[in-house]
Amino acid sequence: MARKIKLFDATKCTGCRACQLACKQWNNLPAKQTENRGSYQNPEKLSPTTWALIRFDEVDSGVNGVKWLFRHEACMHCTDAACVKVCSTGALYKTEYGTVALDSGKCNGCKECVSACPFGIPQYDPSTQKVYKCDMCLSRLDNGLEPACVKACPTGALRFGDEDEIMSAARERVAELDGGGYLYGDKFVGGTGMLYILQEKPTLYSHLPTAPSVPTSVIVWKDWLKPLSLIAPGGVLAAAFLHYLIKGPKVVEESSLDKKGDA
Repeated sequence: MARKIKLFDATKCTGCRACQLACKQWNNLPAKQTENRGSYQNPEKLSPTTWALIRFDEVDSGVNGVKWLFRHEACMHCTDAACVKVCSTGALYKTEYGTVALDSGKCNGCKECVSACPFGIPQYDPSTQKVYKCDMCLSRLDNGLEPACVKACPTGALRFGDEDEIMSAARERVAELDGGGYLYGDKFVGGTGMLYILQEKPTLYSHLPTAPSVPTSVIVWKDWLKPLSLIAPGGVLAAAFLHYLIKGPKVVEESSLDKKGDA
């Protein structure tokens, strides 16, 4: 099956937050009381009950006042997913669509994924002692439907489809913008399952890392040390078997037995 990915085109986003609402409705996520923090962005950040968020950033327009930069924040569904690498229970796993899903029933609340994710996506809930995040509406994908956020977007800022199709559309759109757009996500962590077309350089968008990567500690342990730890016992057994083939079984000398008998 071809990998499925999502594309967010910031040049088409109006900040209506229909995607936020659709995510909550489809996943039965409760709303919570919020406070005014001097920004139209609401809520302030992702949480165990908010898996998709439109971030509002005010930047100097260079002409008159400021302009808004909108960004759809949700799980990036990395190809080389740090969260999957560190999950000890298999709660986080790659699906047949290439997305990263979460089986909360298997989550033990260790929070390793929270520390490992370069995008800060998994959210820990102290009340349940489990982690939660966007799963790209896996239940909808299994029924041939697109994610709820994509379905709800009124401007076409969100698209979903096969990787080749979406990648081609993203590059065509960036070319159309003629220097006024930036493609983000295709060159990090093996490629992300959610691509961005940004109006400005990534550095102007809050909470968006410019060079996300799997933490070195995760690579050293999961990709190097852990495989060696699994190989080592086999190496010991192989060495013992080789010694047996070359030297044969250990033979106790008669002189040794005589000495023990005299004692």
